Amino acid sequence: MSTRQLRLGTMLHGASGNMSAWRHPAAQPDASINVDYAKRIARKAEAGKLDFLFVADGLFINEKSIPHFLNRFEPLTLLSALAGVTQHIGLVGTVSTSYSEPFTVARQFASLDHLSGGRAGWNVVTSPLEGSAKNFSRAQHPDHALRYRIADEYLTVVKGLWDSWEDDAFVRDKASGQFFDPQKLHTLNHHGDFFKVQGPLNIGRTPQARPIIFQAGASEDGRKLAARHADAIFTHHATLEEAQAFYRDVKQQLRQHGREPNDLHIFQGVGVIVGDDSADAERQYQATAALVSIADALNYLGRFFDHHDFSQYALDAPFPDIGEIGQNSFRSTTDEIKRKAREQGHTLRQAALEAATPRPLFFGSPEQVADGLQAWFDSEATDGFIIQGGTPDAFERFVDRVIPLLQARGLTRRDYPGTTLRASLGLKTPVNAFTQR
Repeated sequence: MSTRQLRLGTMLHGASGNMSAWRHPAAQPDASINVDYAKRIARKAEAGKLDFLFVADGLFINEKSIPHFLNRFEPLTLLSALAGVTQHIGLVGTVSTSYSEPFTVARQFASLDHLSGGRAGWNVVTSPLEGSAKNFSRAQHPDHALRYRIADEYLTVVKGLWDSWEDDAFVRDKASGQFFDPQKLHTLNHHGDFFKVQGPLNIGRTPQARPIIFQAGASEDGRKLAARHADAIFTHHATLEEAQAFYRDVKQQLRQHGREPNDLHIFQGVGVIVGDDSADAERQYQATAALVSIADALNYLGRFFDHHDFSQYALDAPFPDIGEIGQNSFRSTTDEIKRKAREQGHTLRQAALEAATPRPLFFGSPEQVADGLQAWFDSEATDGFIIQGGTPDAFERFVDRVIPLLQARGLTRRDYPGTTLRASLGLKTPVNAFTQR
């Protein structure tokens, strides 16, 4: 029996598998805008005792975007609705530090934490898509390094605002007429390179002291940001060895900020297909992959490279040399696509189809999927996984057939340890920064 606990979340978005999976017979074609579908998945995830639901987001679309990106809920609105139909599962939503204000975001996530009884999490992104600037009255998208400098100060401000009130600041004594203790109110008065924020925040300290901070991304700048500020990091690696190297690097960086390895959980985003056996899982994969046309695959590939038009190149020639396109967007992803194409000799057709429908790392019978997850966990390649179905109905099979195996092995729990996301993840409660002075 394992003493270390495997952490699990799931991605809540449109039909899983690829950009054309909405056409799959098992898919809910309007899943990205269907609240009843979202409620069903949320309840299923909670029945499996998963730690959290994870809602991604983006701020720019065009006619070549993934279909479920064209019409989808804003994360905090959706998670607020799901707070009312769940009791224990964490609710994690994406908001960009490049196109929002710290005071507003601090207030929104504090509100979600209160609404949910302490289950809110913020997935911090810096927005990779160049076109985002066009929707926010900006002349240009900040470059990669600048976006992370902004994010670093932004997180400092938000955490400071979350500490505006001590836990017992609101007395609400009807007899004396005292509503709050002024000694337990703290004004931030932040003046930095990018933000000037006075405070205090107009909502009290939250049930889990602060919402959980996730950081998404694997670049060097992203790792540094996570090591300083985050409680969890969401990443993706194609091989066990790459994941282990990333794991070691991030855990070592924590010590530079006076933090311990267990202060931050690393989550690998992974696809799964659960079948009766390997052949059944392969049939499921091929049926989903067949839904994607090569034109759609080229559009999907182009999204990572600033919506570059790959249709101009010969499909069966080697992957084209496109220079630095994409370096200011999905940097770690574009580097991986180009590296893999170069090392494996992929043509453009092969690279596009693989990017559109990546073969899940964990694939086969329930036992094979459980074995794969355990192997990565035991070898310190990750602290947990964010499950993304390799087909539209894969997640429900995962809960029904794989979770019981993980529970029987002592890897995942059979019930929640408390009522907050912080309790579920086994993370320390942060001390209010103002009371430490």
